[in-house]
Amino acid sequence: MKEWISEPLSKICFMTSGGTPSRRNLEFYKDGTIPWVKSGELENNVITETDEYITEAGLDNSSAKIFPKGTLLIALYGATIGKLAFLGIDAATNQAVCGIFKNDKVDLKYLYYFLLFSRPNLVKQGQGGAQPNISQTILKKLIVPYPMDKGEQQRIVARIEELFSQLDDAEATLQKTKAQLALYRQGVLKEAFSFSSSKVPIRDVSSIVTSGSRGWAQYYSDKGARFIRITDLTRNGIELKNDDIQRVYLPDNVEGKRSRLQTNDVLVSITADLGSIAIIQEYIDEAYINQHIAMIRFMNPKQGLFMAWYLKSEYGQKDLLKNKRGNGKMGLGLDDIRDTLVPVVDDEYAKKVVDAIDSRLSICDFIEKKIEKALSECQTLRRVILQSCFIWEE
Repeated sequence: MKEWISEPLSKICFMTSGGTPSRRNLEFYKDGTIPWVKSGELENNVITETDEYITEAGLDNSSAKIFPKGTLLIALYGATIGKLAFLGIDAATNQAVCGIFKNDKVDLKYLYYFLLFSRPNLVKQGQGGAQPNISQTILKKLIVPYPMDKGEQQRIVARIEELFSQLDDAEATLQKTKAQLALYRQGVLKEAFSFSSSKVPIRDVSSIVTSGSRGWAQYYSDKGARFIRITDLTRNGIELKNDDIQRVYLPDNVEGKRSRLQTNDVLVSITADLGSIAIIQEYIDEAYINQHIAMIRFMNPKQGLFMAWYLKSEYGQKDLLKNKRGNGKMGLGLDDIRDTLVPVVDDEYAKKVVDAIDSRLSICDFIEKKIEKALSECQTLRRVILQSCFIWEE
């Protein structure tokens, strides 16, 4: 085995963070030509262009500095802690990004993969406080094990990239299959609702159409009712992760209690990913929605699932979203939902349609679960590959 040593990152290379020119001075940004990288642009990628540019005056009057092409960048703040990128151009960065420079000891690609491996540990050190962050001090103290032979470092990098490339191919195939399943789902719904039928506005067949109240934060609690946020509502319905369930404790007669959910209620996202649909199919403990979600309670609860599937379909989405409004950030009002047309069918026919959809899409659900498991295993394998390459005790 080649000789390995371990040293703090500060002993291996020079590193420094950037800065932000004052936003109050337009001269620092208007017609800027110097690429300026923010932490959100670090996605384990090579940066060749940036969202913003600063001027020479902005550079001279701030702690921003130009890093040379090839510099390794790492994010220090918030949700981006530990994210990485290489500069494919000369560029400046803000203070949330630290530049790690080329050195004589350790190949930057080797450092990149070691820091990628170390990210969970760095994130853990950055937890706590309103704005989680890791300081340069924490980064500089990070112990890096490495073979002294640079050729050995490069062989390790080559092996990692070979194995990661195979995982990339596997993940691409899995994602392609997911996309094909999504198309199949829409095809099933399109066929299911291609019948001719009269339609009526939702207001004529619902007992209530409402949304959650604002100001829920004052009622956040470790106990109490479930609170469903817009991030919990996806194209696949409600996704509540046990480790991320928000709860609220509401006093008696508070106005927001009108949105307490019942079985067969249909939920609609009215901001963000407009038109995401979910239904409360089973009894749910006391639960409420936030102001970004609308709830439809149909007069005939037996048709709740039928209506949810229709609103998910190509026809229903067209009816629902034709009334969206807003400048730039689009949204749906409650009256827009009340005016949305839905088909009129009897209970027997509604059940027939729902049963046909369920029988065809149940296999999709099964396959998607397998795909998600495989994608998760790919991420685990990446971690195992990195762990096998570095001398590290976690």
